Amino acid sequence: MSTQVVDIVIVGAGPVGLMCAYLGQRCGLSTIVVDTSDGPLKVGRADALNARTLQLLELADLFDELYPLGKPCDTSSVWAEGKFISRQSTWWENLEGCFHKHFLMLGQAYVENILDDKLKKMQSPVRRSTSVENIQINEKGCLTTLSNREDIQSSYVIGADGSRSFVRDHFKIPFEIVRPQIVWAVIDGVVETDFQKVPEIIVFQAETSDVAWIPREGKIDRFYVRMDTKDFTFEEAIEKINRAMRPHSLRFKEIEWYSQFSVKESVAEKFFVQDRIFLAGDACHIHSVNGGQGLNTGLADAFNLMWKMNMVLKFGASTELLQSYESERKPVAQSVIEASGELVRSTKYSETGTHAQDYVKIVQKRAGNITGMGIRYGEQGLPGSRLFDIEIYHGTAKTRLYSLLDYTQFTLLIFGDGKVELNLPEFIKVIHIHPKNEGEGYWTESSSYVNQAVLVRPDSYIESSMSLDQIESFTSPQLFRISNGEYSL
Repeated sequence: MSTQVVDIVIVGAGPVGLMCAYLGQRCGLSTIVVDTSDGPLKVGRADALNARTLQLLELADLFDELYPLGKPCDTSSVWAEGKFISRQSTWWENLEGCFHKHFLMLGQAYVENILDDKLKKMQSPVRRSTSVENIQINEKGCLTTLSNREDIQSSYVIGADGSRSFVRDHFKIPFEIVRPQIVWAVIDGVVETDFQKVPEIIVFQAETSDVAWIPREGKIDRFYVRMDTKDFTFEEAIEKINRAMRPHSLRFKEIEWYSQFSVKESVAEKFFVQDRIFLAGDACHIHSVNGGQGLNTGLADAFNLMWKMNMVLKFGASTELLQSYESERKPVAQSVIEASGELVRSTKYSETGTHAQDYVKIVQKRAGNITGMGIRYGEQGLPGSRLFDIEIYHGTAKTRLYSLLDYTQFTLLIFGDGKVELNLPEFIKVIHIHPKNEGEGYWTESSSYVNQAVLVRPDSYIESSMSLDQIESFTSPQLFRISNGEYSL
């Protein structure tokens, strides 16, 4: 059997692996995804896309297809003994440069199925019911042997194969797991109740804040129920929901998914090894579901990694660029562990007995992680910060800045008057945005980036900026170190 040659082998067809493949294909890279499952997820698992993920989906032309399927939710409320205690949403209201100030409550299965279908249409379907037997590093990159004895030669391998990652274990990457003694039941279904149902997250404070009611897409709702023992029945979980809701009651007319999970926390010691093997998603970071950060963090991994691989493989960028994947994403994973860990522990431990109120205060404190909008690369200034999404006009037609971006390219945004002549690499798209309507071209009244040239990475983080009177420097060696076909940031 001949050896197939591709740019990237991706192990794992969960949402992160599928997103890596989809983004790679959009960039013109060849990919193969391998997974032991016989198809994409049908029910269960992650339940929300945060505000930053919604922005990232715009870059890859996925937003319009996914958004109508979900249910927007921006509010959390606390109830105790059948009485309303408080309602909060200020962490969304305070976000700058964000048009979608909410979660989109949407099951992981929808994300997986859309991406799986797109890969089929790209003539790159997932290799299903197939496992990886071996991965060897050789002079050309990586040689991956599949369970059907097929060999695939690639430049890189991405392990997006979950918390029990074969790739991580195969390369002996340390992954020490902390297990707080906190166990949850999770139930998705259609409910019947005398409690007034509203599209917000509701935390019921009983002896602890041990029940959370999460709105979902369509007719279903999700309940998280803290049980603290692995030995419990479905009926006991329902009983605990009703005890927390008293004097109201609830029953499930239909059950779509029921599971239990124990909280586990870990960040891999390395996110890449031997300059060829990369980890993404749960393969390199796992944590409590509290705050809805798992799926969102994993998808952000994919958006961070794939444009860098594109720059290296197609435009001769220095492989040092790939090392920034770990230096940028590992601190984010560690901050997610801290945020979700503080949230989940607050459901069990409270000095004042106000578990639910404590929980909501932590959400407000950790809003940067939970909304995704506080994630940045670098300590201060515009470089490393996310690009604000602002209103842009083309003549009289209104649109938004993110609708102009393209994940396959850098974008140089020039905010100001006057013509600018630049000689830039082909992977940089230039968009001139004027301060007023001149009859044609783009313009905005926003003051966010007045008289500045802003270079935006494919993942919509700002690479650099400067005033327009320094615009000639955009071709200088300080910004683009281009020599002998090599580019490095």
